[in-house]
Amino acid sequence: MSAFSGFPPGKQGSVPLPEQFFTVLLPAIEDQAELKVTLHLFWLLSQKRGTPRCVSERELAADALLRRSLRRRGDPRPPEERLRAGLELAVARGTLLCVRLRLDDEIVGWYFFNTEPSRRAVAQLQAGEMAAERLLKLEGPGTDGAAFATGDTATVELERPTIFLLYEQNIGLLLPLVAEDLKDAAARYPEAWILDAFRAAVEQNKRSWSYIRAILRRWETEGKGA
Repeated sequence: MSAFSGFPPGKQGSVPLPEQFFTVLLPAIEDQAELKVTLHLFWLLSQKRGTPRCVSERELAADALLRRSLRRRGDPRPPEERLRAGLELAVARGTLLCVRLRLDDEIVGWYFFNTEPSRRAVAQLQAGEMAAERLLKLEGPGTDGAAFATGDTATVELERPTIFLLYEQNIGLLLPLVAEDLKDAAARYPEAWILDAFRAAVEQNKRSWSYIRAILRRWETEGKGA
């Protein structure tokens, strides 16, 4: 481990972090890659200009500082794999929102912090009220976004929420024992059933996994339309 020589004198640049990062997210994050990716995005997006404030996975993959940060002694996984894992966990937790931009045969993920302005931007992209090509103009160095020619078409696909994200958005902090149960349910039931079961629980103001699981089991036994 190399020693840190300390912060230099004088005024230093700072990166604002919301209080909820320390009170809600930090106690819940267990994976090192998820933590490093989340912190790096706070720094990276604070330097972005223009709207919406987002970053592509191509930018992240080309980020030498992030790649170096994700290397871990004793871990055989390459930084790219740890980056993907960290992003997937952050999206599942609800820290990040993700849209997929389809350019011919290439699909590029774009990541936003889950804030009100970002939620509006994602909704506009999904509804076609914001041109998908606008994201490419925001792409930083190390990518080939500039090669996207005028007249080409791009479509946006919103990444559907996972059962883990639905749980944390509608019930609360996800605990390891519940996570295993959710994983089993995701493999057992159709995604549409899971979405509808969460929606039914919210409408009945019975926000508990036991209630949602009972709905799914009843539909499995009696049929969803029964």
